[in-house]
Amino acid sequence: MDDGMKGAYLPGNSTVELRQVPVPEPGHGEVLIRMKASTICGSDIRCIYHEHLGKGPEGYQGFIAGHEPSGQIVKTGPGCRRFGEGDRVIVYHISGCGVCNDCRRGYMISCTSVKYRRAYGWQRDGGMADYLLAEEKDLIYLPDELSYADGAQVACGFGTVYEGLQKIGISGNDSVLITGLGPVGLATAALCRQLGARKIIGIEVIEERMKLARELRLCDEVLASGADNVAQVRKLTAGTGVERAVDCSANDAARATAIRATRKWGKIVFLGEGGRVEFNPSPDIIHDQKTVFGSWVTSTWLMEELVERLVRWNLHPADLVTHRFALDRVGEAYALMASGKCGKVAVCFDEELELR
Repeated sequence: MDDGMKGAYLPGNSTVELRQVPVPEPGHGEVLIRMKASTICGSDIRCIYHEHLGKGPEGYQGFIAGHEPSGQIVKTGPGCRRFGEGDRVIVYHISGCGVCNDCRRGYMISCTSVKYRRAYGWQRDGGMADYLLAEEKDLIYLPDELSYADGAQVACGFGTVYEGLQKIGISGNDSVLITGLGPVGLATAALCRQLGARKIIGIEVIEERMKLARELRLCDEVLASGADNVAQVRKLTAGTGVERAVDCSANDAARATAIRATRKWGKIVFLGEGGRVEFNPSPDIIHDQKTVFGSWVTSTWLMEELVERLVRWNLHPADLVTHRFALDRVGEAYALMASGKCGKVAVCFDEELELR
């Protein structure tokens, strides 16, 4: 630690800069975490890697990247009440003020404090470094049954999906359509399977991701994206359409497909960010009594519930990791994730780097 540490920064021109920086010292209510796994989210690519497009809560302010961190506490500051040295933890990736209405509900993603809301990897240092300074209130316990790469995905992708699925409800009565089979879409399929979905249909444009969905047996049907998708989904559901649809693509046409391939009284949730969608309110929504939800990240309490259920289900998010990189190769990791020709990409440390 005396020699400092390496941290990855995103200058916004599709490159990554590794810099030598001091190892931070935990203050009151803070912990220092030795990073073990930090996975790359699509929002990092969309808003930071190619160009700094984000504003407000998505505004990158030149800090160490990475908002999907998991690791082991090596030092605690004064005032810590729950976690201690040696504990394995996931970091909820937004540090809120802790006292506004949304923070009190556990939804620090929606913290209303302009002064105190800071997201890891965006407005404060994130997980693409040897060590991470975090506030104790932002931590979720990681049980021994789950790997650090499992935990890193709970920090954003799986947590985000779990929240969205809670809003629309998934049961054995439901056929589910997932538009977009990137890491979030694959996580959706994995969780829908555990929640009892009767049939899972996925739509994707990238062949590598279609192949992964088939190999992992996450979807019952995988369709290539195209103009006939609504008709194809209806044919697979006795002409009625699916009961539930989840858009993970942020693609205009895919979102419209999710709406139109859902049957009467069905529910749709949008998880993929960016883009637009055009639909006709009366025939597409109102007359068929459909409900459309928006869902953004999740809460700390639902993350804790998800961790408990992952252990119960023996479900491992790390199964979606197709590539692991050491921190020294973090530039390759971001470039691969930007290509889309992969599943989940992880920057790993120590024992996690040895797992394949």
